[in-house]
Amino acid sequence: MDDRSQAHVADRVRGVLYGQAVGDAMGMPTELWSVAQIHRRYPGGVTDFMDGSQENDIAVNYLQGQYTDDTSQALLILDSLRANHWEVQSQDLAQRLLAWAQSIHAFERNILGPSSKAALLAIQAGQDPRTITQKAVTNGCAMRIAPVGALFRPQQLSELVAMVVGVTRVTHATDVAFSGAAMVAGAVTAALADYDWPTLLDWALLAGDTAGKRGAPTWEASPQARLRLGLEIARDTRHDSAEFTRQLAALVGTGTAVSESVPAALVIAYYGRDMRRCALLAANLGGDTDTIGAMAVAICGAKQGYQQLPMGWGALIDRQNPQHHLADYVTAILDFRQQSNT
Repeated sequence: MDDRSQAHVADRVRGVLYGQAVGDAMGMPTELWSVAQIHRRYPGGVTDFMDGSQENDIAVNYLQGQYTDDTSQALLILDSLRANHWEVQSQDLAQRLLAWAQSIHAFERNILGPSSKAALLAIQAGQDPRTITQKAVTNGCAMRIAPVGALFRPQQLSELVAMVVGVTRVTHATDVAFSGAAMVAGAVTAALADYDWPTLLDWALLAGDTAGKRGAPTWEASPQARLRLGLEIARDTRHDSAEFTRQLAALVGTGTAVSESVPAALVIAYYGRDMRRCALLAANLGGDTDTIGAMAVAICGAKQGYQQLPMGWGALIDRQNPQHHLADYVTAILDFRQQSNT
């Protein structure tokens, strides 16, 4: 690979990590609010990064430009993988998640999602978490997986699915959890390979279908079917973004279930095709805005690259989240990609 190609891939990997952080931080103030609540609090809607509102008992813990547990957990997964020679070690990952949750008082501050919280509490108590993980259908599995997609190329489908499943099963082990996480990671993999949008989404669906077969069966709606419905909505409303978001929320859903938030995020990425637009669409969508934003903007970041991020946004993320240095994670991902291609 020549220097120009290396720089191109590096910019896109950087786009994944900063896209994840940007979508998360932009959607943080409106997390789990209805559209009516958003408009009451922010007439005209969310147009920029803001502090969490005192009226939002989840977002109240965060300041402008700070990302939430979605991105913190995504980076923690990379920490565990790096420490274990890029192999999934479930016990190490579980202990890192638990130590992180305890360090920020996540249980007391209502920061964790319900499935992750229940699984980690079981682990903390020395109990087998499988009675929880094999019923987990919420999106904690998918909100933190985008950087894993940056590790692989499309010809490495089996390796990607194996890592997604290994990481995910620590807290979520159902068919929809595996499918949803693989769809997000797969979209990132395909975007980094510069697939066009229809091919990218087909590849994400293939990853989701492949991974879903490994999970405990549930009666949840199919994330793949809802993605296809969402794409129809996107095509029918391509000139009317207000109608697009209205139909997406009403028919696909924007809640914390994998079968709602994952297809919503992929559809927003497809519709917006730009990191700034995706971040603002997600933040004003209602529902699980930070998680949908994190997934959607990470995918767009993989497609566009960091250089297309609005000026000042990356610096804000760095300044407001000094606990992590995203450049270090970019380097680690690039090193893994280089090693796995030799």
